[in-house]
Amino acid sequence: MSADYDREALKALVSEFALQTGTFTLASGKTASYYLDCRQITLHPQGANQIAAGMLAMLGDRVNQISAVGGMAIGADPITASIVTLAGQQGLPLRGFMVRKEPKGHGAGRQVEGPVAAGQSVYIVEDVITSGGSALQAVDAAEAFGLKVLGVLGIIDRLAGGEAKFAERGLKLETLLTIRDFGIEPE
Repeated sequence: MSADYDREALKALVSEFALQTGTFTLASGKTASYYLDCRQITLHPQGANQIAAGMLAMLGDRVNQISAVGGMAIGADPITASIVTLAGQQGLPLRGFMVRKEPKGHGAGRQVEGPVAAGQSVYIVEDVITSGGSALQAVDAAEAFGLKVLGVLGIIDRLAGGEAKFAERGLKLETLLTIRDFGIEPE
């Protein structure tokens, strides 16, 4: 990975700001003994930079084969913005897009927003991967728009089945961290 990405620094930020223990109900409806509030790091100056650098490093040379990155609003928006900003600073023409939960009720009525066009290759970005449901909604909307989704990039995999769901769709999940990086076994 790139010299700009410091995996240990990202782990420290997640530990300090995003990882909470207790009893939590997840978006899937399941109960968990920990919660990852990744907005605490995607909207943090060092966190945003580490995430962008890490995801660009994960993409490596593939960054030249894609047009954009994006995902479900609101969670993926700061990730997308950070990646696009860092890519721009590096002279890369990578753009971003966002997927609304439902098509806009006025104007062009789009569900996918941003400087993308049908036929372009993209990656979906996500903060926390559990079952993969949110990212798969973004995949569905992007594909319905005409984008070619090549894979999914995430910050943290809870190791709770998301990777298998993506594989069923022919998509590879790549994440910067897994819950095991914090000494937690999957639930």
